[in-house]
Amino acid sequence: MANDTLLKVSNVSKRFGGVQAVNDVSLELGGDEIIGIIGPNGAGKTSFFNLISGLFPADSGTIEFDGKDITKTDLPTRARSGIGRTFQVVRPFSGMTVVENVMVPVLINHPRPSVARAKAMELLDELGIADIAERPTESLTLAMRKRVEVAKALGTEPKLLLLDEVLAGLNSREVTDVLPFVTRVRDRGVAILMIEHIVAAVMEVSDQMMVLNNGQVLAAGDPQDVITDPKVIEAYLGTKHTDDTIASNIISEAEQRGSESNA
Repeated sequence: MANDTLLKVSNVSKRFGGVQAVNDVSLELGGDEIIGIIGPNGAGKTSFFNLISGLFPADSGTIEFDGKDITKTDLPTRARSGIGRTFQVVRPFSGMTVVENVMVPVLINHPRPSVARAKAMELLDELGIADIAERPTESLTLAMRKRVEVAKALGTEPKLLLLDEVLAGLNSREVTDVLPFVTRVRDRGVAILMIEHIVAAVMEVSDQMMVLNNGQVLAAGDPQDVITDPKVIEAYLGTKHTDDTIASNIISEAEQRGSESNA
């Protein structure tokens, strides 16, 4: 792992009315790392992504990206600087084909339509969906729409990719198909932050993990250390009784998934 820090988030907070969505959260991500972010529903995970991507401004704290302070820059500026993201609710551009959807972000850096189309097709091929390039997005399954969403995010040629629950709603076979692509993206030089609820899948691909709960960092560090932390188990089980078998089962599932994907 390289030691160069691509993203440094320091003590960011965000309040919406009476709700403290993000509370004094810090994170550092290297340029060749994957950090998985987990936590119960309403923990502040997507709000944290929104602060990083510039969808909302932080109330306090700082965000540095690629050596520059971007705390006060807007979403388009951050996208042009190299931050790409997906969204929980996938909304492809209607009335357009799959390849046309992916061409839209590609055109930002490659304004010639012929070049943009060729690059969009490369992304679709990499994601294993080049064969549906001419289909209207309205006809796609959820799994296909998720892949198109990732292709669109990669179309801006990001240095950092924020993946917000790209595995949600997929069956186990579909999850197994998508995970290797996540690591391939990292291996070609794109750092990744990913929010997921499938803990074993997050463990399989993440170099580090962070747990958010009630807008605060509950635990962070090595995935196995995080998942066996009594505070994390309590947050997920809703009980003060820690259960080592829960963590053991998650770790075993992650190891099994890893063995299956390498087979």
